[in-house]
Amino acid sequence: MKKYSLIKNSITWLSFTTLIIALPACNNLLLKPASASGPVKPSSDISAKKPEQTTAVQPGVTTRNTAETPDSVTTPPMLADITPVDEIPLFSPPYENEHSLWKRIEVGMKLRGYETNPRVIAQIKWFASHQEYLNRVADRAEPFLHLIMEQVENNNMPAEIALLPVVESAFQPFAYSHGRAAGLWQFIPGTGRLYGLKQNWWYDGRRDVVASTKAALKYLGVLHKRFNGDWLLALAAYNSGEGNILHAIRKNKRKGRPADFWHLGLSKETRAYVPKLLAISEIIANPLKYNIILNPIDNEPKVAEVKVNSQIDLALVARLAEVSLEDVYRLNPAFNHWATTPNREHTLLVPVEKESIFNEQLAKTPKNKRIQWKRHKIKNGETLSHIAIKYGTTVRLLKQVNKVRGHAIRKGRHLLIPVATRTLSHYSLTKNQRSRSRLNQTRPGQKTFHIVRMGDTFWDLSMKYKVPVRKLAKWNGMAPRDILNPGKKLVLWTRNRQRAAISRVHARPAALTIRTIHYTVKRGDSLARISARFRVTINQLRKWNGLIKGKYLQPGQRLTLHVDVTRQT
Repeated sequence: MKKYSLIKNSITWLSFTTLIIALPACNNLLLKPASASGPVKPSSDISAKKPEQTTAVQPGVTTRNTAETPDSVTTPPMLADITPVDEIPLFSPPYENEHSLWKRIEVGMKLRGYETNPRVIAQIKWFASHQEYLNRVADRAEPFLHLIMEQVENNNMPAEIALLPVVESAFQPFAYSHGRAAGLWQFIPGTGRLYGLKQNWWYDGRRDVVASTKAALKYLGVLHKRFNGDWLLALAAYNSGEGNILHAIRKNKRKGRPADFWHLGLSKETRAYVPKLLAISEIIANPLKYNIILNPIDNEPKVAEVKVNSQIDLALVARLAEVSLEDVYRLNPAFNHWATTPNREHTLLVPVEKESIFNEQLAKTPKNKRIQWKRHKIKNGETLSHIAIKYGTTVRLLKQVNKVRGHAIRKGRHLLIPVATRTLSHYSLTKNQRSRSRLNQTRPGQKTFHIVRMGDTFWDLSMKYKVPVRKLAKWNGMAPRDILNPGKKLVLWTRNRQRAAISRVHARPAALTIRTIHYTVKRGDSLARISARFRVTINQLRKWNGLIKGKYLQPGQRLTLHVDVTRQT
């Protein structure tokens, strides 16, 4: 989203950088070549030159999230050979003036004084040698950082907390980790639900920027209180879990050792996690000290919250707000499919300059015009699950709209179905389209596909194809513990020595072994009994039939199952 303020900042910054380049030529000014009297070392032991590479874990790419792996980037040369000889600046860089969000964050920092700690130094060196990575993170953070900073201040927390998504997700709203953590704040499903983040077919609150920020700050507040006001311990607990930190503290106390963060025996990931946040905070506070140029971000809202009290097609949201559909998804990454959740009010984010036009246009659009409806004539052999998949909706919604009690539907009758205003492929950032994009990515090795059979797990497939479980899950945008549904297409990247094994695995096409059957519930049946009989999981039975957890099966109820005939006895 290009705005006038961004253009203005770009012009200001070009002038600023031009002035930096021009100054060394002026010997009578306040800057002189470093060769004149030798370089003046910074207060820490980090050189003013490009820092050396370290073996530290890469910031923003912990083993807990799927933030991008930063490219190797050289430090910009424009400041490398210039040494300041006077503390009085000739100009105020964009991130040091009163209108800069970076300055606002710096002023609110409370976790200072750790820049000489060896573990923090290692992380500072990494960040300071990856200018382009910081540029990408700043670009992704720009729409959300002001909103997050407002919430941090409202909760009277250190401003460093606003930078925690840099470490968690590199500000990637669609980030998903091998540990099933999602969103800017990387909530796992259970913790997300505990803090009020709803998760269903249509919507995942862990990726809702507003809701997840409130939940994360609430969780951090609980941890801060639990650890007696020690923010470093609270942050460590946010990463590894409260129980792990308490166990480490008790262990140290038993041995008579200090029980602060720096002395605890924690995992490699958690030992690096807190230093990463302290390191990025130090660089934000003192960018020129580390030869870093921060992309300017104005200290003003970039997005506005708007209320929509009905289900709405996201393509219509884009049209009403006069923005691209991709921008709608990037600002509202919680929505998995083409529309918001039915029968619920939602808070959407739109560019702040589009708030008025969106609200005006929305008020003119009746609720029954915010999505399209289609009459579908039921064909022989069709089931509610098949129809739901075809139209990108859920069995539960079909039953609710059409007042269908059971699962039996009759040929020739009609169903009223909510449908997208555009073809589903046009919604390029839905959950399904993002998955397809990952399948189309190019990686080293030979690309191979596997069609999931009943009972397949990532562990089984990793053994068959001789690839690590985490890699296999990452290639497909999933977590190792995610359930694999029969018929799902997985992508694998293999080397020559693995091809023979793969050809043997594919001797029998998996898709040919899957059959759809219908089972009539008998007295005494349960989901556990049926799942064991047909070698499927209870979760699969619920998903295929839109069953609500805790609701009992009724004799005569008709269930749809997708079974692997090679696994039946």
